[in-house]
Amino acid sequence: MTSQANFRYVSLADEIQASIMKGIFTPGEKLPSLRNLHNQLGLSISTVHQAYIELEKRGKVEAREKSGFYVKVLNENPLCRPAAEKGIAKPCRVVVNDLAETIIKDLQCDDILQLGAAIPSKELMPLKQLSRIMKSLPAKILQDHIANYDLCAGNLDFREELSKRMLGFAGSITSKDIITTNGCLEAVTLCLRAVADPGDAILVESPVFHCFLQLIEDLNLYVIEIPGCPDEGIDPETFKKAISSNKIKACLLNSNFQNPLGSVMPEENKEKIILIAEKYNIPIIEDDIYGDLFFGEKRPTTFKSMDKTGMVLYCSSFSKAIAPGLRTGWTVPGVFKNTVIRMKLNTSISSPGINQAVVARFLKTGAFDRHLRQLRNRLKTQASALAIAISKYFPADTRITFPRGGMFIWVVLNEKINSMEIYQEACQEKISILPGLICSSSDRYKNCLRINCGLKWTHRLEQGIRKLGQIVNRHALCNS
Repeated sequence: MTSQANFRYVSLADEIQASIMKGIFTPGEKLPSLRNLHNQLGLSISTVHQAYIELEKRGKVEAREKSGFYVKVLNENPLCRPAAEKGIAKPCRVVVNDLAETIIKDLQCDDILQLGAAIPSKELMPLKQLSRIMKSLPAKILQDHIANYDLCAGNLDFREELSKRMLGFAGSITSKDIITTNGCLEAVTLCLRAVADPGDAILVESPVFHCFLQLIEDLNLYVIEIPGCPDEGIDPETFKKAISSNKIKACLLNSNFQNPLGSVMPEENKEKIILIAEKYNIPIIEDDIYGDLFFGEKRPTTFKSMDKTGMVLYCSSFSKAIAPGLRTGWTVPGVFKNTVIRMKLNTSISSPGINQAVVARFLKTGAFDRHLRQLRNRLKTQASALAIAISKYFPADTRITFPRGGMFIWVVLNEKINSMEIYQEACQEKISILPGLICSSSDRYKNCLRINCGLKWTHRLEQGIRKLGQIVNRHALCNS
């Protein structure tokens, strides 16, 4: 082999490795085929193959028989996935609102780096397209929306577009089955009120989205936490044990890309959980707000698609996939529809029809699907870049979840480190994080953080992770 040919395959290996380190190719992802790179780059198949062999020697990729080459998940990587918590907590009261209000207030400061928030960067939102649609609405339609309350169930065009979209992942849903809401959280609130009374117990996956705990506290309910696996969410056997040994009124679950773990339940586990819930006649409130933000090839299924009794109350919104300020959410509450409609009417009468009309047009043109493909790619790349930065700047014993969708990385620090102290020091550096303590009703996850990977990767963001790593390293040193 000539030195020139040798340089070509080594150079190609270096370029692919750089792409892996930048997060363009993520752990476990299949790399382009030999023929594809041959056609794209004009290099011989032999040169491309040698580049992959070189990367295999470096421990960056692995060959899979009759399948190709894949980015390797490094065993020596200190950022291994955290293990699932064990044990089912007993029913208990929730007291998180005071702490949550303090943390959320800090998250809303304009000059702070929003690593703890649950929103994508403005650069990732289709703001120009939405503005054009808004401007294109005829004056009469604008005036009618502004001068009147919309239907309690919501704008008909919007609901019809939703029913078309949901066919692929939630089954046959008609516009009459849908009730629009002011974001997903109102949908969850209405559904909780419809299925439970003060003093009832609600089952959740732990760690849990802190707003679920706040709602449960506000509604004077009890909570039962069962542990979630960072990969596959709730184990059906653990779910069955919790259901059979406790008086549970309803379940409140993220089936896809759980907040904060980022886990997604396999389809067979969802089917088992549905059957168990049906057996005990327990409704499931399903929050699927991150379902569209998958990093793989296919959108995951939902509990709603398997619902044969109407006991799944599906909730979602476009706050993450389009823009949070539109407050375009909805629920498909099944047999609880009449109760939810009454509660919606008595709570807010209706949701802003003008916003729903804008989103309906955005969906109808196909622009949303194009936007969604770009958004998913960006979120996946940003999650990879964030994971690499954490690996670079945080202590060696740090563990993280690498999500298969959504916009969070769950960080588990040394058990001696207090994430509330990290949070307080980070705030002084104008960096927000979400301490894990707020993601449980009990005294758990003190050494955990939730970090938002929905932010555009910039020098400022990397420097923020570096500063955060310095804070964590100082605490690790003090506790060693």
